[in-house]
Amino acid sequence: MKERKGLGSIIVFYAIAILFRFLAVKTHLFDFTDNEFIKILLRGIGPAIGALVSVKLFNISLKLSLKGNYRNLFLPLLVFWIFPVVLIGTVSYIQQGQFPFVLLFTVLIYGLLEEIGWRGFLQEQLKDLPKLQSIIIIAVLWFIWHLNFEFTASNMIFLGVLFLGTWGIGKVYSKTYSLLSVAGFHSLNNFFRNGLYQTELILIAVLLVIWIGFIIRYDSYKKYQDIQ
Repeated sequence: MKERKGLGSIIVFYAIAILFRFLAVKTHLFDFTDNEFIKILLRGIGPAIGALVSVKLFNISLKLSLKGNYRNLFLPLLVFWIFPVVLIGTVSYIQQGQFPFVLLFTVLIYGLLEEIGWRGFLQEQLKDLPKLQSIIIIAVLWFIWHLNFEFTASNMIFLGVLFLGTWGIGKVYSKTYSLLSVAGFHSLNNFFRNGLYQTELILIAVLLVIWIGFIIRYDSYKKYQDIQ
């Protein structure tokens, strides 16, 4: 009974996620607004709605948290949201004379909407499966959700990135249970819509080093505090 309930909740979650994605990218239903930032968010809202509906419909006990294991909300907000916005925005201002504040935060919110579904809901629903099996299922469903089925080299690379992201972001979520944290990692590629060149790759590397170092350091600090 429990397994059937779990499968049913995943089916409902994914059906809603796919439906909203399809409506956003394959129809003109959401053309009621000319605001590009709202349009971006509408393209990513499906996994969040699907997760919340499934949790309510199937009465699933699921703890979705922005701060996760951190002592307060400000810490992950500062490290995984404010810091990258300031860093990337400053570099953009130096190079192009623009500080894309609204766009950067829109990308982060978009990542949060997706991560509520992929990590907050789906990963938790599949946590009893072998790790590799769970990664394959999430990565494949995540790829299909994008509704881009062209058999091209870039698409195959994208599939590989999703497998890597499913593994890496999944580990971050298992360590922190912070939706703000995984939204930051999720947004690394989406921050740079015009391609990954030297500057963009350096920024990604800097953020990864700082974020991973912070997670490891905070985990050690937390264990030390628990001992005291």
